[in-house]
Amino acid sequence: MEDPILIDSQVNNVLKSQSETDVYLKLKKLEKELELLLLQEDYIKDEQKHLKRELVRAQEEVKRIKSVPLVIGQFLEPIDEDTGIVSSTTGSNYVVRILSTLDRELLKPSSSVALHRHSNALVDILPPEADSSISIVGDEQKPDVTYADVGGLDMQKQEIREAVELPLTQGDLYSQIGIDPPRGVLLYGPPGTGKTMLVKAVANSTTASFIRINGSEFVQKYLGEGPRMVRDVFRLARENSPSIIFIDEIDAIATKRFDAQTGADREVQRILLELLNQMDGFDQQTTVKVIMATNRADTLDPALLRPGRLDRKIEFPSLKDRRERRLIFSTIASKMSLAPEVDLDSLILRNDPLSGAVIAAIMQEAGLRAVRKNS
Repeated sequence: MEDPILIDSQVNNVLKSQSETDVYLKLKKLEKELELLLLQEDYIKDEQKHLKRELVRAQEEVKRIKSVPLVIGQFLEPIDEDTGIVSSTTGSNYVVRILSTLDRELLKPSSSVALHRHSNALVDILPPEADSSISIVGDEQKPDVTYADVGGLDMQKQEIREAVELPLTQGDLYSQIGIDPPRGVLLYGPPGTGKTMLVKAVANSTTASFIRINGSEFVQKYLGEGPRMVRDVFRLARENSPSIIFIDEIDAIATKRFDAQTGADREVQRILLELLNQMDGFDQQTTVKVIMATNRADTLDPALLRPGRLDRKIEFPSLKDRRERRLIFSTIASKMSLAPEVDLDSLILRNDPLSGAVIAAIMQEAGLRAVRKNS
């Protein structure tokens, strides 16, 4: 009979040998797994470098696409994740591809979008504040200028009231007489003669909505944006009628047409065509009145000046008439504390060319000198 101690020793040796074999096999297995993981890591790093290069190329391509002049359109509805229907500035609808990097959450019906000029692909979403320049002046923001604050210009006041204010406040008078009220009014004359100030008085004297925009604001960075802004101005005026649209410095977009050589010139001409179209789009009984102002009436396109668009043209001449000068000096001086020895007649009788703005500047400078003297 074998010794039990010897048997136990043999068993232990066998177990130890088997355990070492298992550990060795596990080690080899782990080494192979590590080797595989290292290979996978190298592959992932290479793939990552490749994807980064692809990303840079894609970003450069997107930048290139967005760098060319873009056309403004309106998003109508999505078809799927990659395509949608848009309306262009020409009035046509297109099924177009949507740039994959755009946030679909921002792409909603009626959103203003930028389209590639050749493929019409949707490449950008314009922010809502893009139209912040078009807004109605609220009652609390309306100018506080009254007709009494405008010195002189009695004939101009009468003409603009007949053309703009009375049709909005007493439109039945024109119906009783059997005539149509003027549709639009042009104010023209040298700078500083009171054109803008008189428009402020008109806005203050009526309850009509007041929309003011500078002609240069229609000239935008994107192709088609200017004509769209013109449509939006008139749409806003119709939706909030009775209303007054005041376009200052209209010569920025309404000069005489010629053979345009550049894209910018063609865009300005498209803006003018849209303006003419919108002015023809409402009848003379409408409660939307258009006032335009310019320092250079001689440069305006004849199509804009014809009767039926700008029916009344009101001139604001330089102040050569002493009575007009006296009225303006008196109006401004009535709000100031003048010393008894101040002689306004010496200024009124001078032959220097003066305008309302120059007279206001003279009185302002006199006030500042008085402040300096008494401080």
